[in-house]
Amino acid sequence: MTRLRSLLAALGGLPAAAMADPTLYLGMNGGTMERLYADQILPAFEQQHHAKVVIVPGTSADILAKVQASPQKPPVHVMLLDDGIMYRAIDMGMCSTLQPNPTLSRLPANARIKDSAVAVTLGITGLAYNTRMFEENGWAPPTSWADLADPKYKGKVVVQSLPSSTFGLHGFLMFNRLQGGTEQNVEPGFKAWPNTVGPNVLEYIPNSAKLSEMVQTNEAALFPLTPTQVAALKLKGIPVAYAAPKEGGVVLNQAECVVANNDQPELAQQLAEFMISAQAQATALEQGDQIPSNPDTPTTERTRAQVEAMRTYLQTAVTIDWDQVNKARPAWNARWNRQVER
Repeated sequence: MTRLRSLLAALGGLPAAAMADPTLYLGMNGGTMERLYADQILPAFEQQHHAKVVIVPGTSADILAKVQASPQKPPVHVMLLDDGIMYRAIDMGMCSTLQPNPTLSRLPANARIKDSAVAVTLGITGLAYNTRMFEENGWAPPTSWADLADPKYKGKVVVQSLPSSTFGLHGFLMFNRLQGGTEQNVEPGFKAWPNTVGPNVLEYIPNSAKLSEMVQTNEAALFPLTPTQVAALKLKGIPVAYAAPKEGGVVLNQAECVVANNDQPELAQQLAEFMISAQAQATALEQGDQIPSNPDTPTTERTRAQVEAMRTYLQTAVTIDWDQVNKARPAWNARWNRQVER
């Protein structure tokens, strides 16, 4: 690569230094996850491919909206989205077909989303709680999605907004199931929520960024979250724990796709392959408690229990019919804004 660059520079009459490394833009969650990838994971790819990777941070909905706004000249080359929003991206034609490669062939079929996306990390949405508040009040850990409606948590529940967050959507859909609803019928959930969970909710937040502060100030006692997010908060010394609801958690994988019409298609495919490699996922697991999708990813004494726990959670996990949900979600979002977050 270096010799080729030098030759091309010489032929063009330009110094080699003038030929800048190509830049890829990666859309993904900001905050802790952004720092993990920027500092610990992506430098290995940059060195290997003589390229620069710039993270464009945002929620999954934010990233998809940016790509949707400029589909012929997308602002990112690869995007990492919650699985539900990834289904939307694929249906909109925003993702290229993933090119076959040895790493991709090692991932199980249930890690694939159609032929255009693949899970990078495995997750599940359940309940998380403020261990300090629960201890101070003598409360037992939560055990059910129904606990969101327990009157003792009045003004102490935090829910991520349904229109912008998969966590909030999962919490609502599981509550809806307890009321007798399904993904095809959310009337029971919308009817019951305002008088049950609603009075308990201190705030509907657009994403989970505020949770750490709200836990530390004893504002948030109970909220939907993943074991991975809980582990990240605990590493910061924040008093939280994960509780697996008896009805099951909801599968929430982070998946990647190569964005259609990007100007570096070959290099973008290489970045996508790197993101699912055992090398990248081992670092993500060890440094950021990201549960790997690649079965070849090694574990350590510290991380082995986390991976085994996720496998246990997934045995009873609920899988959402995303094709159905995404058809109805715009109407749900409008109704949520009108009836819940008024």
